[in-house]
Amino acid sequence: MAQVYNWQLGREMSYPYEERHPQWQFAFVFNTNRCIACQTCTMACKSTWTFSRGQESMWWNNVETKPYGGYPRHWDAKLLAMLEAVNPGGQSWNASTKEPATQPYGVFDGKTIFEAADKRIGPEGPQRVVGYLPSEADWAAPNVHEDSATGGKWKPGQFNGSTQLPEHRVWFFYLARICNHCTYPGCLGACPRQAIYKRPEDGIVLIDQSRCRGYRKCVEGCPYKKVMYRGNTHTSEKCVGCYPRIEGSDPELCPDGAPIETRCMSVCVGKIRLQGLVKIDEDGKWAADATNPLYYLIRERQVALPLYPQFGTEPNGYYIPPRWVPRGYLYQMFGPGVDHAIEQYSCPDRELLAVLQLFRAQRQILFRFEIEKGPKVAEVPVRLPSGEEQVQELFNDTVIGFNKFGKEVVRVTIDEPVKERPRERHANSI
Repeated sequence: MAQVYNWQLGREMSYPYEERHPQWQFAFVFNTNRCIACQTCTMACKSTWTFSRGQESMWWNNVETKPYGGYPRHWDAKLLAMLEAVNPGGQSWNASTKEPATQPYGVFDGKTIFEAADKRIGPEGPQRVVGYLPSEADWAAPNVHEDSATGGKWKPGQFNGSTQLPEHRVWFFYLARICNHCTYPGCLGACPRQAIYKRPEDGIVLIDQSRCRGYRKCVEGCPYKKVMYRGNTHTSEKCVGCYPRIEGSDPELCPDGAPIETRCMSVCVGKIRLQGLVKIDEDGKWAADATNPLYYLIRERQVALPLYPQFGTEPNGYYIPPRWVPRGYLYQMFGPGVDHAIEQYSCPDRELLAVLQLFRAQRQILFRFEIEKGPKVAEVPVRLPSGEEQVQELFNDTVIGFNKFGKEVVRVTIDEPVKERPRERHANSI
């Protein structure tokens, strides 16, 4: 295997192919604190991409309840157990050494799904990627255990931490998921037909249906189980990132050629989603641009974290962790950057609060933002998860978003105006 650099792990790792990177990378941020599991995103994707015969069990977008839910069932717990079996007691982080550009979360000392493959010998020899094929029962229900809480017998310290908001004895949260369009996709690494590829212009991961023979190695190799087998065509399918929208080539939605957000993003009722593109340098690093909303949230402020970075695929889907969940569970899911992310989100400063207003504020993809400062409107006492008391100063700033061509497409104020409709003209007015 080749050696590639994974900045989320803070080190080089093994991968079946040489390191290559796109010019731009499709990426997104989900704010789990806002998700209400309305499944509007799920049905928008379903009605657009997976409504045909043979796709009945395909849910490219799904919202699952953690810790019990998942689609397919227990996808993450099963893979975590497999990696632990290969490397007992070694799946740990060393967060003592951090460097913002190359090691923002420290160094992961365990084995990725690619590095652990040498220890799993099958009839054809060592695997290229550690994984498993879900059963039909696993695929049967996309929202099994929805709204099921845990923690009835939870005792303080059981998860090596406390929520401190105050502590919730019973808890759950919603996790919205799509394909992460990883930098080092497990599906791509596992495919013996080389039918899977990353587009050089935007990093979206696609399957060449003419090359696919339905071996399902991609289903086995994807740690997030976002590649799915279609029985009536004997091929695999997955999220295509609504690439006509990302290209700006849809004649009806993008008449001026400006890229717009994907279907699941643009219908989000809870405004939990922010999706876009980040520039990638020739050496594979993210081009430093603190005016790009995604770069700002992910690399500059590190308030949004990758989902299971220890799998080693360098996913390009990022999450603002939920505030009320025991920290031990969140460390396992998002890595050692959890405390820093939640502290910032619990009491965002002036600039971060402004950028958070851009979530679902405009259908067009935002490549740049500016902030116009406004007057102070309030001082609010805030109790941080650590227990520290802090006063948050609120300013009525205006955040402005610009599209690919530098055109202003959205303008949002912190203090949103309230408009009352005239009673004589509207029956449902106040």
